[in-house]
Amino acid sequence: MQYAKNILETIGNTPLVKINTLTEEIPALVLAKCEQFNPGNSVKDRMAIKMIEDAEKAGLLKPGGTIVEGTSGNTGMGLALGAIIKGYKLICVIPDKQSQEKIDILRAVGAEVVVCPTAVEPEDPRSYYSVSHRLATETPGGWYVNQYHNLSNREAHYMTTGPEIWEQTEGKITHFVVGVGTGGTISGVGKYLKEKNPNIKIWGVDSYGSTLKAYHETGQINPDDIYPYITEGIGEDMIPENIDFDLIDGFVKVTDKDAAIYTRKLAKEEGIFVGNSAGAAIKGVLLLKEQFKEDDVVVVLFHDSGSRYVGKFFNEKWITEHGFQ
Repeated sequence: MQYAKNILETIGNTPLVKINTLTEEIPALVLAKCEQFNPGNSVKDRMAIKMIEDAEKAGLLKPGGTIVEGTSGNTGMGLALGAIIKGYKLICVIPDKQSQEKIDILRAVGAEVVVCPTAVEPEDPRSYYSVSHRLATETPGGWYVNQYHNLSNREAHYMTTGPEIWEQTEGKITHFVVGVGTGGTISGVGKYLKEKNPNIKIWGVDSYGSTLKAYHETGQINPDDIYPYITEGIGEDMIPENIDFDLIDGFVKVTDKDAAIYTRKLAKEEGIFVGNSAGAAIKGVLLLKEQFKEDDVVVVLFHDSGSRYVGKFFNEKWITEHGFQ
């Protein structure tokens, strides 16, 4: 009989799906790595379990302990699956710009959820970075995951996501495009692919309001680049240790409006019901179309499921209120 011993064994081996309608003007073959097929419905399942297992091996997370993390929602879901199977408690600290669906889902799988303001500096004691660190310190048996600076994050993608893409494309991939937040996915996948073929181009998709593109180009954080934005799951107001900028060939920026519009287009024109960062990612591919030739194979990664955004990016009233028609 073929079955998984628990839900964690179903993580990974997600499909590549050809994008057809939205990429008609692009001469290359464009394939989406559809990470919504993971059991927690996002790419974050991969690194969440790797971080837990590495913390167990290092003695940082002990039986009956409590996992604490600041998350936009998806990492929290992956951590929740691990906590359930392995017998840990979970506290998720989430910024208030995230969808209500993400908060409700985390509570549905047993996590305690603490909501913090988005529009504060990372060092502010109210920020979700600061609150999660404080709660981990105050909680007996607490372990602070710290996904932005925990290098097990990018190692998970070096070990799983990168090899899957290489094997699924039979080594023919020429470009990898992905939205960048913690930097684990782009750095882990990028390292693996460039070890296989240094000519593969690695492109990051950033959001307006984030400093990642500017930092890659100048080595400096430009405070003028940093302001609140709506797109979820990509962009940063600080530099995570997981990002290896030397592996990245370039960044493109996508507006909140375009990310929202193309998230909806993926659902209605490709039948691919994915989240807001996927809309940004496919728009990033379109902005890069001059980079691609006829024989190229472009892989774009879609982070998560559209089910987490029904009340926002798939809600007509919300879209109208924000002028995203």
